[in-house]
Amino acid sequence: MLNRILVSIAQGRVPISERCLRVVFAIAADVAWLFGIGGVRQLERNLSHVPDQHGLHRSHHELRRLSRRNMHAYFDYFVEAMTVGSRDRAQLLARVRGDGDGLASLVELINANPGAAPLAMGHQGNWDYAGLWAHDALAPVTTIAERLDDAALLNAFVSIREQLGMTVVLTGQSGLVRRLEQALGQPHVLVPLLADRDLSVNGEFVQAFDSVIRVARGPATLAYDMELPLYVANIYRERLHGDRRRLAGSRHGYVVQISGPVDIDRYRSWRREPAIRAISQAWVDVWSRGIAANPQDWHMLQPLFLEDLDLRRLHDVPDDIAERAEQLRRHGRK
Repeated sequence: MLNRILVSIAQGRVPISERCLRVVFAIAADVAWLFGIGGVRQLERNLSHVPDQHGLHRSHHELRRLSRRNMHAYFDYFVEAMTVGSRDRAQLLARVRGDGDGLASLVELINANPGAAPLAMGHQGNWDYAGLWAHDALAPVTTIAERLDDAALLNAFVSIREQLGMTVVLTGQSGLVRRLEQALGQPHVLVPLLADRDLSVNGEFVQAFDSVIRVARGPATLAYDMELPLYVANIYRERLHGDRRRLAGSRHGYVVQISGPVDIDRYRSWRREPAIRAISQAWVDVWSRGIAANPQDWHMLQPLFLEDLDLRRLHDVPDDIAERAEQLRRHGRK
């Protein structure tokens, strides 16, 4: 029943305003936060690894306050995702802008050469809005969407993203990597990939904050194999004011902060596997700084850090990672 309601809202068939939805979802966010429903406790465990502005771990009270802000932003994202199809393009574009020290070089690469590039990003902010902005400001976007069990819900959200101009490739398809390579083989193309969590057989263990996470190899693999620069995106909310707020029809908008490119050339002479591992670590180092600056917009409600992973369910776990996990299990986080 809930999924059918979400599909109807996403397709614009339910006459309910975005403002009303935000009120309802704000209440739902508070209920989920108060009773620890839907991954809130895991969210707090993940956020406990992210240091504050002084480089220190947060107290329990500070974590609770941060997780509440995070849940409100997360539920706002769902409102925006479900209503994006009923907003006009000018209003949507008023809600998102680009920034960051890598933006100018990415614009030059995409438009002046013209070139193509993969973009590593995480579950932060509103990636649908980010895709819309990238398509409008940079280049046509090809990206991956996770295949859902509910076909109607999947089709609704894929359709909306395609209406925003994105080409969507679903997980589980044969030749997935080849399709991304074909896209990047064309001029004037951007391939952003959600890569901050991958527990498949192909994930790569890297250092993040005070622990270890397993990220997708896609960004590093595409950059290395196709000899392309690799950029990193962090997405966070900002308050809107004046004419932009009126045009956006929202109090909040988003910043797509582009960093990089990661220096791939230093790894060109390396063997492929060590190079991909090192490139993955390099982009995660950049991405982590963006998460630390805006942890309230990092919506990671699933187990991510080594302490929370069941390594028995994973394949090809390096000996040093297994040993560190055992130490953490015995003695707690260091």
